[in-house]
Amino acid sequence: MMGGSAVAKRPKMPVSAKKIKELADRLRAAGETAVAIKPLRDELPAGDIAAAYAVQKVNTLFWLRKGRRLIGRKIGLTSKAVQKQLGVDQPDYGMLFADMALYDGEEVSLSRLMQPKVEAEVALVLEKDVKKNNVSMTELISAIAYAVPAIEIVGSRIENWNIKIQDTIADNASSGLFVLGNEPKKLDGLDLRMCGMVMERRGDQISLGAGAACLGNPLNAALWLARTMVDVGAPLKAGDIVMTGALGPMATIAAGDVIDVRISGLGSVRSAFGA
Repeated sequence: MMGGSAVAKRPKMPVSAKKIKELADRLRAAGETAVAIKPLRDELPAGDIAAAYAVQKVNTLFWLRKGRRLIGRKIGLTSKAVQKQLGVDQPDYGMLFADMALYDGEEVSLSRLMQPKVEAEVALVLEKDVKKNNVSMTELISAIAYAVPAIEIVGSRIENWNIKIQDTIADNASSGLFVLGNEPKKLDGLDLRMCGMVMERRGDQISLGAGAACLGNPLNAALWLARTMVDVGAPLKAGDIVMTGALGPMATIAAGDVIDVRISGLGSVRSAFGA
C-alpha cells in the first residue's frame, strides 16, 4: 500500500451553487457543440457523489424548462467489474427524456451522438407508482407492467471516455439514446437472472451476457433504483421506463453498423447507424 503522504487527498468542502451551475453549463455546451471536455472530477471534492448529482439535476431542470419530457430513468454501473474499476460500490442513475427514444430498427445519425457505444439491456415499464419507503421486491414486481429487450446507445461529453464516478453521474450517467423492443412480455414465467443475451453487428457476434451480470438480476438493479428515487424525493411513476443496465460488455459503433440484440425470453431489438 502507498504511504499516507504519497497521495494528497482533497478536503471535502461544500461545493457552491455557482460551481455546480458552471459545471452543468460546461457539460451542456459540450453536448450542443459536440466538442468533448476534460473530466470534471478534479473540480469536485473527492468522493462527493451528491455534488455530481447536483450537476446532473441542474441540467435536468434546465431541459424540463425547455420542454423536454421525462419518461423514465437509466441505471449505470451495474457490473461489479466496472464498479471496481471506478472505485464505487453501487450503481448510478440518469434521466430518460422522450426525445432520447428510438423505435425498433430506426436509423440514427451518428451526428446526434458523442463517442457512442452500445450495450444490451432489459427495460422495464411500470404500471403503478412506486412511492413507498424501502419498497420490497414483491411490491416492485407488482408495479411492473412488462419487460422488453433494449439497446442503450451511451455517449460521453468527457474527452476519450476518461471518466470516473463523478464524471459519469454529472453527465447524466453517460446517456445518449435508447431503443426498446416492441413485443412486451409479462414477468410471469420469465427468469431475468438467467436470460441469455447476444449482440451482433451485421451478423458478427460482438457481445455476450446474461441477466446475472446486472447486479445478479435486472430486478435487483430496478429495486435499487426504486428505493433510491424515493430517497431523493423523485419516485418512479406509472408509465416510467427503467433501463436496468448492461447484460454484457459494451461495443463501439460506426456509420453503417446495424446492431441486433436477442435476449432469451424477451425477443429481439435492432438499431442502425447512418453518417
